[in-house]
Amino acid sequence: MKYYIKKELEEEGFTGFNSISDLIADSSVIPNARGVYLVLYLKNEPVKFITPGSGGHFKGKDPNVPIKYLHEKWVDNALVVYIGKAGKDGSISTLRSRIRQYLKFGQGKNTGHWGGRFIWQIKDHNDLVICWKVLENEDPRVYEYTLIQQFIYRYNMKPFANLID
Repeated sequence: MKYYIKKELEEEGFTGFNSISDLIADSSVIPNARGVYLVLYLKNEPVKFITPGSGGHFKGKDPNVPIKYLHEKWVDNALVVYIGKAGKDGSISTLRSRIRQYLKFGQGKNTGHWGGRFIWQIKDHNDLVICWKVLENEDPRVYEYTLIQQFIYRYNMKPFANLID
């Protein structure tokens, strides 16, 4: 992944760049279209984790993991901490609906966004930034997969909060 700085993401067509707290207050800025989204850690200081985090208990499962495990998964010097997708052929999912679902999960609600749950154990998770790229003619699943593979190539591991392939 060549996206080491925000400017490169903007050049690649990513927009938004809103904090989680701003999106919780007003998510209407998120496009009602399919695409991919990234969660970014923009602070120039070491990450701090909390337990428990604010994530919801979906289907009765506890989303929290030990802080030691979070430190093992953390990718130093990586801007991107999670890569997600919204929509596929025949799906009604959009960036707006999927990111809203993700934000609700982070507010402790019982909703289906188990992937990416590690970010809710970052102490200042409301300061994380979300950006997105609308994909009119591309499959978000393929684009997301490509971004994850590029990240793995660069860092030799998946983004912090991406749990499965």
